[in-house]
Amino acid sequence: MSATELSSSDGGAGRLPSARRLTGTAAVRLHLALALGLAASAAAFVVEVFRALGGNTLSWVYVAEWPMLAAFGTYMWWSLLTGRDRGKVRNTHCNNGPAVPDEELAAWRRYVRELESADEGTDQPS
Repeated sequence: MSATELSSSDGGAGRLPSARRLTGTAAVRLHLALALGLAASAAAFVVEVFRALGGNTLSWVYVAEWPMLAAFGTYMWWSLLTGRDRGKVRNTHCNNGPAVPDEELAAWRRYVRELESADEGTDQPS
């Protein structure tokens, strides 16, 4: 969209149209997944704090890791809920004119057809 299309289509605000937000059972499932993920992250955080305080020095890494995992889960929840994963699919097919014939590919296809036609007359176990 050009800048003029943006300003004319949304009353001059210049914002892109928002994606559809999840609703219904899909949203409920997503909320439950977030709640379970956050609860598991919080429980693991508490366990690792007690392990770290008990002398396990590697657990300090996990003490920092579990809140980051919870933050990432929250980010993904928001992205999925607001539809950022359902954006426009761009056509990546490049059409720059007529295809150039590939002689090697054509020869390979002829060879395969010859093999298949020769195999049709024989009864070989497959």
